[in-house]
Amino acid sequence: MIKIGGQASVAIPTIIDVEASGFGSLSYPIEVGVINRSGNRFCSLIKPQSDWTHWDAQAESLHGISRQLLAEKGLSAQLVCQQLNQFLMGQVVYSDGWVVDDTWLIRLFDAAKVTKQFHVSSLEMILNETQMSLWHLTKDRLFQQMKEPRHRASSDAALIQNTFVTTQKICIENAKQSKVT
Repeated sequence: MIKIGGQASVAIPTIIDVEASGFGSLSYPIEVGVINRSGNRFCSLIKPQSDWTHWDAQAESLHGISRQLLAEKGLSAQLVCQQLNQFLMGQVVYSDGWVVDDTWLIRLFDAAKVTKQFHVSSLEMILNETQMSLWHLTKDRLFQQMKEPRHRASSDAALIQNTFVTTQKICIENAKQSKVT
């Protein structure tokens, strides 16, 4: 929690984002990024398993990660899972694409034969209605100010976290204004 002007506090969630080879049942995770409450980041490219062969050229054009880059720089599924567990042990982490991100994480941990030691929940579980109504405009504005590549896992996670905090601050300020009037 962070105090704003000595009054209200802002909860900062840990955010996870996963980039993948495409969409659909044959897709698999190729990069995972996390930003925790303190602003510390974890990001790793994932070397595809031998049976992970699906590749969508449109997805590659979006995230800019090639199969060659994954082969050269990606870490094994087992190592990525161990590092994620170490970074997130016992935490609840939030995803704005929970349906696909959690599925890809399950696939990753299953392939690595490692038990996931954290829980992934939908970001919508902690957003209020006002935040939801402000979300897209705020996220677009923050993206324009961002100096990081879009559709890379850790920069997307940071953008999502920043959008959450910014919309929460707007809600707090609106509530303070309502009390004044």
